[in-house]
Amino acid sequence: MRTLRLILGDQLSHRITSLQGCDKRNDIILLAEVVDEATYANHHKKKLALIFSAMRHFAQELIQRGFNVKYTKLDDKHNKGSLNEEIKRTCKKYRIYKLLVTHPGEYRVLKNIKQLQKDVSISVEILEDTRFLCPSEEFKDWAHKRDQLRLEHFYREMRKRHSILMNGDKPEGGKWNFDAENRKVPESNMKISKPYVAKADAVTKEVLTIVSDRFSDHFGVLEPFNLAVTHKQAQRAFNKFVTERLYYFGDYQDAMMQGEPWMFHSHISFYLNIGLLDPLECIKQVENAYYENKVPINSAEGFIRQILGWREFIRGIYWLNMPSYAKQNYLQAIRKLPNLYWSGDTNMNCMKQCVYETKQNAYAHHIQRLMILGNFALITAIDPREVNFWYLSVYADAYEWVEMPNVIGMILYADGGYLASKPYASGGAYINKMSNYCKSCRYDVNKKNGEDACPFNYLYWNFLVENRSSLQKNPRMTMMYKTYDRMDKEKKARIKQDAELFLSQLN
Repeated sequence: MRTLRLILGDQLSHRITSLQGCDKRNDIILLAEVVDEATYANHHKKKLALIFSAMRHFAQELIQRGFNVKYTKLDDKHNKGSLNEEIKRTCKKYRIYKLLVTHPGEYRVLKNIKQLQKDVSISVEILEDTRFLCPSEEFKDWAHKRDQLRLEHFYREMRKRHSILMNGDKPEGGKWNFDAENRKVPESNMKISKPYVAKADAVTKEVLTIVSDRFSDHFGVLEPFNLAVTHKQAQRAFNKFVTERLYYFGDYQDAMMQGEPWMFHSHISFYLNIGLLDPLECIKQVENAYYENKVPINSAEGFIRQILGWREFIRGIYWLNMPSYAKQNYLQAIRKLPNLYWSGDTNMNCMKQCVYETKQNAYAHHIQRLMILGNFALITAIDPREVNFWYLSVYADAYEWVEMPNVIGMILYADGGYLASKPYASGGAYINKMSNYCKSCRYDVNKKNGEDACPFNYLYWNFLVENRSSLQKNPRMTMMYKTYDRMDKEKKARIKQDAELFLSQLN
């Protein structure tokens, strides 16, 4: 009798719990490429290539370490097309009595695996995913003790628990959070180091051909494909960030520049979320860079806050609230997703650039996702279900546990303030301050109304008007409603007229 140990496509870590204690003589390791997982969303071609190539390389590493690996390729003639069916086929063929799997990152996958216990007469054991630094049960205990769930409180506890950037019981640098020092305006002559570029080997080239042939109708540009697909490549990519870009990351974390999609960011969410990098190891490496006086405190703390704080926090939010969280729509937004999110066909230069870079790279940094693409979805009242589908589809680091809380809670305020203390809505002034997009735009960011005005300007105020009953009691929105109330009737009428005309023509 044998145990089947399932490795999912985002669990490509040699430390994954489903591999621990494996009997290499008898146990079977299963990895499967299945069309259902490739098509449940319109996944970016680069995302599919990353996952399939990384899976194949990981399987090779396991075989070299003496594991008994059964690998189902997408084009295998016996491939059943779904993960559950491939598990059933393997169980039947090798007389499996028990299935071991590390906790999936998506609720739908967890639900499907639990269904196996009813469909197949085998025991299914779901193990904790120890790649994360706050187990789901611990987050639940933390959350149940509080009336409001806020990142800052959680982040401080995580810093103390893991002794990261601590000076005794005090934070290094005298403050817990250096977010106020992460907002410098980009300079036109800044020299930005290029990100790591991996060379495609024979395995990756085969995958690129399969993705090109089988998923030609999917979003995004497939080549050039330069992403890391092994643990060694991913570590090289991270080392390059720490050496060449981390120093300036803190200052320009929120900055956006046309033609510079990567800026000073690490771009390691690709690899963290798939298992090619270990979060705590990355945190420690950045912490050591600070203690060795190689980077300033605002850069080290800003990076660590994203991984030790935000990444863990939103995962906790996801598992604490699923499946009901997926249905949240506090502001009752029902507009269909405009085609410009897929095509980039718009006169708004900031939107055009962000969609173009997303199409090219399967990547955009967090301010582009939040304050341009997300901000526009918020103030035009796009249905959260459609926004979730888009974000899940187009970014190579997007898995539901990380994508959905960011969209529902942070971007769309669809949970009514459960995650974020206010809607992250803004007019064109913020975009103009943090980027150079407005200089090349058909619209004038300084104009508030009329056909030449930046649409973000009047759409922002229209958003506040349309959602006043839901938002005006929020203390962080009081000042903006007072500003609106001081406007004369003519200006209010122009805001409404411009917004209605723009929204009527949006598609």
